[in-house]
Amino acid sequence: MTTYDDRASLTDLTATVERVRGSVEGVIEGKPEVVHLALTVLLAEGHLLIEDVPGVGKTMLAKALARSIDCSVRRIQFTPDLLPSDITGVSIWDQQRRDFEFKPGAIFAQIVIGDEINRASPKTQSALLESMEERQVTIDGQTYELPSPFMVVATQNPVEMEGTYPLPEAQRDRFMARVSVGYPSVEAELQMLDIHGGVSPLEDLQPVAHAHEIVKLVEAVRTVHVSEPVRRYAVELVAATRTHPDLRLGASPRATLHLLRAAKASAALAGREYALPDDVQALAVAVLAHRLLPTAQAQLNRRTAEQVVREILQHTPVPAAPGPHSGFGGLGQGVPAYPQQPPRSL
Repeated sequence: MTTYDDRASLTDLTATVERVRGSVEGVIEGKPEVVHLALTVLLAEGHLLIEDVPGVGKTMLAKALARSIDCSVRRIQFTPDLLPSDITGVSIWDQQRRDFEFKPGAIFAQIVIGDEINRASPKTQSALLESMEERQVTIDGQTYELPSPFMVVATQNPVEMEGTYPLPEAQRDRFMARVSVGYPSVEAELQMLDIHGGVSPLEDLQPVAHAHEIVKLVEAVRTVHVSEPVRRYAVELVAATRTHPDLRLGASPRATLHLLRAAKASAALAGREYALPDDVQALAVAVLAHRLLPTAQAQLNRRTAEQVVREILQHTPVPAAPGPHSGFGGLGQGVPAYPQQPPRSL
C-alpha cells in the first residue's frame, strides 16, 4: 500500500527530476527523449549504454548527467591496453606497514563514465560484471561495497567501426537500456553552434541535485505499484523473444526485472503511483533489443533486433482495462481505465 509519505516523495521526485532534466537539456539540444530515458534508468537503479557513431554527443550526455548531480564521478577511457586492475583497483605492498594496501580503481564512484567501452579487450570489459550486478568489487578475497547511488553510463561505437570489440552477452545483459543519440535536427545543430561555438557549456554546469536526493527518489520509485496483469504482460513480451524464429538468443529473466523497474520509474516520472502497459511498451525496445541476437538468416534479411521487438509488441495482447473499483493502482480506490494505445518508440 502506498503511504502518504511515499506520495510526497513522488511529488518531490517530479521537481528534482525537472531540475536535472533542464540542466542536461541545456547541454544536449533537441534530444528530450534521450534525456528522459537516461533519467528513467538512473531512478530505476540501472546502467545506461549509449551507442552511436562518433561526434554525436554520447560522452557529452554522460558528462552532463553526471555533473548535474552533486556526487562522485570518475571517467574511464577504454583502450586496448587498459587492464582490469585499472578499473577495479589493486593491492599494493606497503613497506612501512609490511602489509598489502588496497588502492581503489576508477569504479569506486557514484557515477562512472565508461568512454568507448568496446575499444577495450573482453577481459577488461568483464571487470565490470560484478560491480554492475552486485554493486561490489572482490579483490584478493576481500569484498568492497560500492557507493550509492551507483550508475555506469557507457558509450560505444557501432561494432562495424575499426578497432572495436563486441561486448560479451553477459556484459550487455547488465545494461538496463541502450539508446542511440542520433544526428540532431537542423535547428538543433544551429543552436548547438551558438552554444558550443565559444566555450563548452559543461564548464558552467552546476549540480542541481544532491546524491542523497537521488537515493530518496530511488526509494520512492520502488513504491510504485505494478499490477499482476502488467507484470504478466512484461513476462509475455520477454518470453516471446525466446521463441521468435528470427532470434537465436532471447532476453533473460534479468531483462524482465529491468523492464519492470524501468516501467516503475517511467510511471513515477509521469507523476503516477502505478505502472501502465504504456510504460512497458514505451521502454521495451530500449530495454530488450540490445540483449537479443538475430539468427544468421535474419541478419542476411537485414532484420534488426529492434524490428523484432516492435513486431512482438504488435502481436502480444495488451491487458484489458481494469474495472472502476479494482484497486489496480494499489491505492484501494481504483484507477481510471487506461486506453490501449499503440506502442510508442523512444
